[in-house]
Amino acid sequence: MAKLDITVCMGSSCFARGNEKNLAFIESYIQEHELEAEINLAGSLCEGRCAKGPNIIVNGIEYNNVDEAKIQKILEDNLK
Repeated sequence: MAKLDITVCMGSSCFARGNEKNLAFIESYIQEHELEAEINLAGSLCEGRCAKGPNIIVNGIEYNNVDEAKIQKILEDNLK
């Protein structure tokens, strides 16, 4: 399995709209499933798509209006 690259927008709009909680959820998910070696997790400054936030990018694909349920599905789909 190739490494999964996840970038969480930490711009003020995305952060306020939920990426603070989303980041904590992703970190917990990685630990609970022992995926530290399979996932590169990073934060980014504002990507300029605030109206669609909170946003994350997984392997170059942008996901908008994400919440914990959407993130869990994205992770499960990409870790098959």
